[in-house]
Amino acid sequence: MIKFLRYTEYLYLIVAVFSLYRIFTDWNTDRNNAYLFIFFAVVSMGMFLFRRNYRRKFEERKRDNQQ
Repeated sequence: MIKFLRYTEYLYLIVAVFSLYRIFTDWNTDRNNAYLFIFFAVVSMGMFLFRRNYRRKFEERKRDNQQ
């Protein structure tokens, strides 16, 4: 389960990087589409940070219970 949570964190980073790429390529041609990808990039980075923080707390709690 912990390994799966670690992989989902990096999926959010991949989505954020792809969104940043689309923002830079679409900025001059389709501004509304670029704004949509700005939203995706911000949400993806937020989810990455939230998931990483949650996973670390879960691992610490598991480690404390084992001792």
